[in-house]
Amino acid sequence: METPGIALVHDPLKTPVQDPLVAPLYNLQDAVAGSDVQSVELGQDRREPVSEDWLDELASGLSEHGWMSLDVGSRLGANLLAALKQEVQILDRTDAMKKAGIGRGNDLTRDRSVRRDKIAWLQGVTAPQAALFEFFEAIRQGLNQRLFLGLKRFETHYATYHSGDFYKQHLDSFKGRASRVVSLVLYLNEEWQAADGGALQVFNRDNDHEVCGTVLPEAGRMALFMSEEIPHEVLPANRTRYSLACWFRQDEVPLPLQG
Repeated sequence: METPGIALVHDPLKTPVQDPLVAPLYNLQDAVAGSDVQSVELGQDRREPVSEDWLDELASGLSEHGWMSLDVGSRLGANLLAALKQEVQILDRTDAMKKAGIGRGNDLTRDRSVRRDKIAWLQGVTAPQAALFEFFEAIRQGLNQRLFLGLKRFETHYATYHSGDFYKQHLDSFKGRASRVVSLVLYLNEEWQAADGGALQVFNRDNDHEVCGTVLPEAGRMALFMSEEIPHEVLPANRTRYSLACWFRQDEVPLPLQG
C-alpha cells in the first residue's frame, strides 16, 4: 500500500526527502565527546585544494548531464574522511540518529516501505564538521559563480543504512519549489564491494525507468546532481553503510528548530 503523496518507482511523480529536524546540540556533542573512539588529528592531513578547474568540472557535469560522480578523497584527506566516519559510527550507537521520514511538517511520514535509513543533522559543532563545511561552502560559491543558481546556504546530515535498509526511487525536491537545488552525497565506507549492496542508482531525468548510473558507496566517492531533475534510489544494503547527504538551497532562512 502506498503512502498518500509518496511516489514509488512506477509513478512518474516524486516527493522530496524530509526537511531538517535539527537535533539538540547536546545529543551530538555528548555522544562524540563521551566516546572511547580515538580521535583523528586533522592537522596532519594533506589535502588537495579546491581549484578553479575542479569547480569548472563540477559545473560542466551538472549543466551537461544533470549529475556526476567523482572521487574527492584527495581534496578532503584520509584523516577527515576517517574522522567523519568515526562520528557517524558513534552517533549510530545513540538515540542521536533518528529514523528518517518523507515529506515535511504535518505531512511527515516514516514509512519503512519507502525508506529505512537513520539520520542525524550536522551543525558544524566539531572540527571534522567545520572542515567539511568549508569544503561545501567552496562548492556553493563555485557553482553560483558558474551556473548562477542563487544558492544561499546548505544543509547536511549523516545517514546510516543497516543490512536490509534501502530508499526507493525519489526526487529530492518538488519541481519549482526553489528550495533544494543541488544534491550531494559523500560516502564513508572502505573496501566496499558490489556484493555489499547499498549502491546509489541514478535514473535518466527524461525516463525514470532507465538507469543511467550506479555509484558504489566507497569512501571518498561523491555524487552530485540536480535535486528537482534526477530520480535516484539506494539499493538494499548487505552491510552497514555510512554517508553524508548535503543540499544546496535557494531559500535564506533555515527552518525553526524542532524536537
